Amino acid sequence: MTHTHDEDPACEVAHGDAPAQETTEEAGRTLVAVFASPVAECLLRIGAELGFRPVLLEPDPARGLDGFPAVREIGEHVDATADVVLTDHHRDEIGSVLRDLLKSPARWIGIMGSPRHVGPHVRALADLGVPAEEVARVHRPIGLNIGSRTPPEIAVATLAGLIADRNGRPGGFAF
Repeated sequence: MTHTHDEDPACEVAHGDAPAQETTEEAGRTLVAVFASPVAECLLRIGAELGFRPVLLEPDPARGLDGFPAVREIGEHVDATADVVLTDHHRDEIGSVLRDLLKSPARWIGIMGSPRHVGPHVRALADLGVPAEEVARVHRPIGLNIGSRTPPEIAVATLAGLIADRNGRPGGFAF
């Protein structure tokens, strides 16, 4: 049986019958994974497949990921196209890194963690004098609520949520 795809051009793209047309925003997407971790590796690898420009932000020169050169400072790497994900909520640098990210033009900033308790970033930012309305810009939890547990599952849930958010779709981050 032959199918026709008159009604939805996205179907033709999914079947490889037509090229995807990127918007200017999609063409310039940046994914910044903060802190070298197994989740960061999966986010950057899968994110690259999804059209993101992958950037690893790792302030500790002793840490890194194979295949992803680390940048040590935010600099021009975090612009208005950037979706930023902190992939470790146990690092001492959380407060200072988030404080600096909140001053950047990043499109979206989130940190991994359970929704069952207040994240350590809240206290760390308050201790640095960051106003509550700025702290509230940090998304937590991140990703779609699909019950993800492994680094690849967390990466897929996070990237799906970022795509939904960027496209104004209800996939979102609500738990």
